[in-house]
Amino acid sequence: MIASTSDAASHRRHPSALVTRGDAFAHPSEDLFARLLTLYGHEWYYEPLEFPLAWDAQGHPTRGFRPDFYLPAQGLFVELTVLEQRLVTKKNRKVREFRELYPEFRLLVVYQRDFLELVAKHDLPFGNGRAA
Repeated sequence: MIASTSDAASHRRHPSALVTRGDAFAHPSEDLFARLLTLYGHEWYYEPLEFPLAWDAQGHPTRGFRPDFYLPAQGLFVELTVLEQRLVTKKNRKVREFRELYPEFRLLVVYQRDFLELVAKHDLPFGNGRAA
């Protein structure tokens, strides 16, 4: 649980909780990953929080990061990055900023290669073997 504070700087970087979108996954890889989490008995939430990464002069968030999954029993956020390597740079920057601003939260990044190995290990169909 995230403790509230009267400190304006801490309040400004407080993540915003939004209602999860249920099974409305942004990408088929997220649906498949959710099925694997369920198969192994992990409780999970899909994109439950958005963490501000930048603010305007009035302190309103202008850019954020919303990890794909949260596993409450492990206290772990998971971000799937199944983009082609050339497109991962922007995502890595957000991950780096998240870790600098929110060191109290654990985040696991699952890259395309690791995801495809996981899919192959379970002999699951996933497109042509390449993520979009």
